[in-house]
Amino acid sequence: MVCLPKSKLRNEKMNPSFRSILLVTSLLSASLACNAVTNIFFDETPEAYIPQEPATVEPQAEPTAEALVCPLVTDRILETAIQYYEEDSGDANSEDPEQIYLVTYSVSGDRISAPFYEEVSTDLAGFQEDILGHQDIWNYFITLIPSGERDSLAEYSIVTDGEGNILAAVAQTVDDPAQWGLEVDIRDSDDKLNLTYTLIHEYAHLLTLGPEQVTPSEAVFNNPDDDTIYFEEVSACPDYFPGEGCSGADSYINVFFNAFWADIHAEWQDINLIEDDAAYYEALDDFYFKYEERFVTDYAATNPEEDIAEAFTFFVLSPRPEGESMAEDKILFFYDYPELVSLRDEITRGICSLNP
Repeated sequence: MVCLPKSKLRNEKMNPSFRSILLVTSLLSASLACNAVTNIFFDETPEAYIPQEPATVEPQAEPTAEALVCPLVTDRILETAIQYYEEDSGDANSEDPEQIYLVTYSVSGDRISAPFYEEVSTDLAGFQEDILGHQDIWNYFITLIPSGERDSLAEYSIVTDGEGNILAAVAQTVDDPAQWGLEVDIRDSDDKLNLTYTLIHEYAHLLTLGPEQVTPSEAVFNNPDDDTIYFEEVSACPDYFPGEGCSGADSYINVFFNAFWADIHAEWQDINLIEDDAAYYEALDDFYFKYEERFVTDYAATNPEEDIAEAFTFFVLSPRPEGESMAEDKILFFYDYPELVSLRDEITRGICSLNP
């Protein structure tokens, strides 16, 4: 039985730590420098064309993600990650600014439609009315994430909390726990390096917590503040309960949890129950440094859901590691699933085609 309070867990996926945002630009400064993968040069047309027997061409394997990403990506990612670990990353006591919804679109496949406009102050009207900007962000997302991999996504919202705070988030929709919404801060979306990393991370939540992996709990969804109902649902779940519902025995998150969190979850759970924010973040930092070799970033220590999302993002953006630490083992975890290896290559091709 896994007991996980819903308060911090559900808020984390809506409010990613600013510390993880600091890592984004560094991590992607090299990996998104995907200029033209192949340059083709043609000789001048000869004066007389002489037919030739067609040469026998051996079939070539489709390029892998490693062949498509730009040179020195691995070195750059590892270098910036090490630098990040050594730096103090943000003020845990600072309050999150208010997030304001500007407009929400309905999603159907690759299309967004039926915008619902919120009442906003005049200083935000320009961002709300920037329809082309909204579409550009959406086009960026659907270029990264293949259409068949986002069936549970039903809404797309343009939001803002000012500059330099939360860039993107995902959450279950208000009306249906089996459907999810993507939120992007338009004021931070010009930083394509940051945007790419964050969108892949947020997609990882859809991948690992969507209805095909985690059966949504109607009881928790309809009673989000009722701790009694929450813990009843947790107790009834034979596998890992990530907040949205009971995960399947073979789900990515349940297998990941049993492999990497089962032995430290009780210790983490004591920390997660701390009510005082300052004490909570201090204890979480101590937890991360105690088990640093287990995590690809300090933000990954927030909970198993953020851990698997961070590990998936590294899986997509970096070459296959050797498995010399548990953090690397978490990246290697995804290679056990052929469908995720194929997905990795598709996302990488999307990154390179965007040429940011």
